[in-house]
Amino acid sequence: MLDVKEIRTNRDTIERRLLRRSGVDRAQLARDLDEALRLDEERRALQGKSQKLEEQRNSTSREIGMKKKKGEDTRETEAAVRQIGEEIKKLSAEEAALDEKARQILLAIPNTPSDSIPDGADSSANREARKWGEPRKFEFKVKDHVDLGEGLGILDFARGAKISGARFSVLFKEGAQLERALINFMVDLHAKEHGYTECWPPVIVNETSPLGTGQLPKFAVDMFALESREGEPKRYLIPTAEVPVTNLHRDEILPAEELPKKYVAYSACFRSEAGSYGKDVRGLIRQHQFDKVELVQFARPEESYEVLEKLTGHAEEVLKRLEIPYRTVELCAGDIGFSSAKTYDIEVWLPGSSAYREISSCSNFEDFQARRAGIRFKEKGGKARPVHTLNGSGLAVGRTLIALLENYQEEDGSVLIPVALRPYMGGLGRIARK
Repeated sequence: MLDVKEIRTNRDTIERRLLRRSGVDRAQLARDLDEALRLDEERRALQGKSQKLEEQRNSTSREIGMKKKKGEDTRETEAAVRQIGEEIKKLSAEEAALDEKARQILLAIPNTPSDSIPDGADSSANREARKWGEPRKFEFKVKDHVDLGEGLGILDFARGAKISGARFSVLFKEGAQLERALINFMVDLHAKEHGYTECWPPVIVNETSPLGTGQLPKFAVDMFALESREGEPKRYLIPTAEVPVTNLHRDEILPAEELPKKYVAYSACFRSEAGSYGKDVRGLIRQHQFDKVELVQFARPEESYEVLEKLTGHAEEVLKRLEIPYRTVELCAGDIGFSSAKTYDIEVWLPGSSAYREISSCSNFEDFQARRAGIRFKEKGGKARPVHTLNGSGLAVGRTLIALLENYQEEDGSVLIPVALRPYMGGLGRIARK
């Protein structure tokens, strides 16, 4: 969420930066900013009145004390103090109502893109930052992961659809083992070598959690909402572990010496994929349920862009260890997500489609999420201020499985296991049809 104080002092700059985003309506943005500022001005005026009344109440209370010492009648003065208290209470309620109206407007406004990212309306303007590995040259006709997985008897889409519907699948035998191996390999790498604290968060969250990270209110249609009994809060299945892990420190003040604070979490993820019908309908690319290992960091504002580079490097290291080619792309202002200020997409090479496809998105949200979720940090003797939050997939497990099957396939339909993953597969070096 944007800081209304910053809008008040640097409105032109904020408006210019927001208009770099794709789909932002200039007139609507101007109306929203005008209304947020108007409500804030009214709130501050009420706050000023409350402060004056508070001073008056304190002064009158002191007067009561002096009168009592002299033995004078204080009933009329005490009644005046009670009246002032009622006026303060009324003003406080009006102030809170105005603050909530302004907050609802600000919750719908996206983050401002970093000035460092390229301009552009869509993904065609994204900039390749680096590339690692050379795509393998096959001397036979390559298969995609669907044909490979079904041919090996480790991947079944028909039974997934029978159980749950379209965009669900079932992994069997070495396929299920491979999914589990990838999760353990990634978590171990990030926890033991990259210094992240492992956690296992809930996959069901209350409404406040996705509100804090920016999925709500704007992207409710992309989430699976659960039916709740009367009197219970509304709950959702998480679209990513970013939601519960970021909210671990909601409404907290972190000691500055603990930053950057780093978490790695595996979770199942659930997305409705609203608006994506007809896209990536074949295979595991776009499922309603999928596994992901997530990296989340809380950092000092002056260090967060350095932290973004390191976090992205941690995600890239997974593919290096698995020896799978990838490229890292810096997203333009028109392609970054709602909450992001800067994002790198890591795209893995998939021989089955002869293309690079996204396998991780690593973002710096600056203080956007922290303001929504009330996450602050404090230096010794200093004032508490919003922390910067960052996250990235380290990696999307299903898409890593796709990349592994397609890049390590052999002419007979078998699939080799990368050396780094073999200890997690009980020493198995190849998956072959039995």
